[in-house]
Amino acid sequence: MSIAHHPSDALLLDYGSGAMSEGWSLAIATHLALCPVCRARVAGVEAVGGSLLDMLAPTPLASSTLDAVLGRLDEDAALDVASTASAPAAGRPLLPEPLRSYVGSDADGVPWQRLGRGAYQYLIPLPGSQVSARLLRIPAGRPVSEHGHRGLELTMVLCGAFSDVTGTYARGDLQEADGDLLHQPHAVDGEDCVCLAVTEAPLRFTSLAARMVQPFLGI
Repeated sequence: MSIAHHPSDALLLDYGSGAMSEGWSLAIATHLALCPVCRARVAGVEAVGGSLLDMLAPTPLASSTLDAVLGRLDEDAALDVASTASAPAAGRPLLPEPLRSYVGSDADGVPWQRLGRGAYQYLIPLPGSQVSARLLRIPAGRPVSEHGHRGLELTMVLCGAFSDVTGTYARGDLQEADGDLLHQPHAVDGEDCVCLAVTEAPLRFTSLAARMVQPFLGI
């Protein structure tokens, strides 16, 4: 598996420094589970942060600090990154961790919601989050409605591939889209395209029909 599209340095820096919120972290951690190149880059960010901490003068800690840190580790366990990455083989899960734990099953157990024109989605629960995360399944050879964005969108391919004006994205590739991009992703022939999409605002569809059903689909 050769991954051609990676998160920006700014995203990896935010993730590695712990400054990224849960929804975005889920997208980046899922990419890292499949991409050894970006795992190494994040490890470098974390190493630099550790070196800077070593240079700080020690300060006294409250007696409750250890309990608080251990509690945070328990909360963040779901975002641990897998140590290996490879294309799914027979008997291996399609959804890598941490995504599989968030969904509660592999792709074959997802309770898909119909979007129309053969497409499906599953909204991933993120209580209290300011962003939305969903799995999308687009039939092979079919496009989605043309749309723009009201904010940042991260789309990570898990199965199959899609193409748009920016290129072709296959398993492990991550697309970073913003308000300047107007596109119509098209699933490549041969296999349904399953993606993880994280957005901070509803999409801007150019089609009147898509805009009419948008409030009922939450997309």
